[in-house]
Order: sequence, then C-alpha cells, then structure tokens
Amino acid sequence: MQLSVTFRHMEPSEALKDYAHDKISRIEKYFDSVMEAHAVLSVEKFRHTADVSVIADRIKIKGQGQTEDMYSAIDMVIDKMERQAKRYREKVKLHKPHQRVKARTVQMNVIAPEVDDESDGGPQIIRTMQISAKPMDADEAVLQLDLSQEQFLVFTDAETEVIKILYRREDGNYGLIEPITE
Repeated sequence: MQLSVTFRHMEPSEALKDYAHDKISRIEKYFDSVMEAHAVLSVEKFRHTADVSVIADRIKIKGQGQTEDMYSAIDMVIDKMERQAKRYREKVKLHKPHQRVKARTVQMNVIAPEVDDESDGGPQIIRTMQISAKPMDADEAVLQLDLSQEQFLVFTDAETEVIKILYRREDGNYGLIEPITE
C-alpha cells in the first residue's frame, strides 16, 4: 500500500506518521488490494482533524475525524472507515458473483458555453479527460457514489458489459443513464 501523510498547521512527526500508517493498514483486511491511501492531519486552535481517503479494489473510501487529540482523531476516522468497508463488503457478498469484465476507458469532453470571436460560432471542447469505467452492478455503483463526493459515476454493467452513468439528483435520489441497444 502506498501511503502519504500531509501535516497542516503542525510540525511533522514521525510518531504520528507511523501511528497513522499502522491504523490505516487495518483497512487492508477488507479488500483484495489497497492501492493507495492519503491522510491529511491538521490543527486549528484546539481542533485536531484527520482526513483519510483510501482507494481499494473498485471503491474509494473517505473519512474525517475531529477531536482534541490527534491520536484519537486518527482512531475515530479509522473506525468510521472500517464501518464503511464492512458495509461495502457485506453488500458485495449479498450479490451473486459475476464474471470479471475488463474496465473500459471512456473519453469525456467538456464544451465551452461561450463563443469566441475567432471560432465558427459553435461550442468548443475546452477539456478532455479519460475516465475508467469499472465493471460493477447498479447497487455497487450506488454504494460507490455514496462513499465518494462525486456527482456522477461512469461504470460498465457487469452482466451486459454496457457503459452506464449513475448521477446524483437534486432531490437526493439517483438517476441512471443507459444507452439504447438495438
């Protein structure tokens, strides 16, 4: 596991870094492979805050803990993240095992709303990004979107191998965009 620890408004401490590494490594037992973890430890007056994000198999887990002591803040956030990991693991166990499908890469273009004087009058692509569409079913995608702060999730349906988009609606529910197959 690749771990990075960032200290904000406090002196870097090797003891805190080792403590965070030991605690974050407890999350590895819930996943096949934990790719990377990032912890941000910060102090504001008397509030000690620990923000931790872990990227594992097909999921990103984030947590935050605030107390008057940095060690207890780290303990608090790891406990929260362990509960999330357990909930995710139980959710996955309830579903029937599906065959592994390779993740696809989807290109997303962002179109500029303004029109330049030099252009031909139509919208222009201002940014292109590659998004990995990992195989999962709709329930797993909802759980993944729940745990992340993103507004949408592009994924490949594990059964049909069709790329779908799950997004948050303003009313708190989710929407699913599926392509029409003929």
